[in-house]
Amino acid sequence: MAKTRELVKRRKAIRNIRKITRTMELIATARFKKALDRAVEAEAYTRKIAELAADLSASTGSVDHPLLKKRDEVNNSLLLVLCSNRGLCGGYNAGILREANQRIREVKADGATLHLELSGKKAIAYYRYQGEPAEHTYVQFDFNPRFDEVEEIAERYLADYIAGRLDRVEVAYMRFLSASRQKPEVATLLPLSSVAPDVTRKAAAPAAPAKPVEYEFLPSAANILEELLPVSFKVRLFKCFLDAAVSEQIARRVTMKQATESADDMIKSLTRLYNRARQAQITKEIAEIIGGAEALK
Repeated sequence: MAKTRELVKRRKAIRNIRKITRTMELIATARFKKALDRAVEAEAYTRKIAELAADLSASTGSVDHPLLKKRDEVNNSLLLVLCSNRGLCGGYNAGILREANQRIREVKADGATLHLELSGKKAIAYYRYQGEPAEHTYVQFDFNPRFDEVEEIAERYLADYIAGRLDRVEVAYMRFLSASRQKPEVATLLPLSSVAPDVTRKAAAPAAPAKPVEYEFLPSAANILEELLPVSFKVRLFKCFLDAAVSEQIARRVTMKQATESADDMIKSLTRLYNRARQAQITKEIAEIIGGAEALK
């Protein structure tokens, strides 16, 4: 009896856990859909504004903007690490922290000063344990980051970079490629000349050579770039936050789905053990009754 009672308690506990993991899976699925829509919409806008900035920069070779200058020597490098506020999302945070740690080692090996900023309670707790000081921490960015909140951070980065207090701005985050593929990486956002080709422009067909775009500037190319380049940086930084949000929900959905399936398997296994134990107990009781009846004859 003690064994069957123990099996019943374990099965009940696992069923309760399964309800929690199933609920979290459904919540992550709903949040994923909203975050995916925002990330897809921002992707087209981010790519187009980056293409326009690249075309204008190439067409106006005489214009010299500080955001396009690549410093010969990097003395101050800023790294922003985007992690989650909550756990139960598999290896999402571990992949980002692994890339960030690798970048931190490289910056220190080059002799540059590292300015570390952290977003998400998991990153804050990890680097506090590692003894790595952070200059700024953020916990307000969850599954629904707002542009105005990101813009405040971007304005400070732009001011520090133009003033020469920063020579490079990088972000460690989970890049969203598709619903089935996400990749942890460290992206360089400043200087803007470091933009990767796959971000700024889609691959053109090999048979159609790119034709340079001719622009007429009004009032002037310098004034247009003065407005366009900061916006391009802000949009790219915001896109990093959107990618992180949708990737986190994908990771949590997959992890909770696996946990729910594991709970189902454990419930089936415990049910079989309970049925066998109960059958053996009933058989034993029947044998005892028959033995007692025979003894009374």
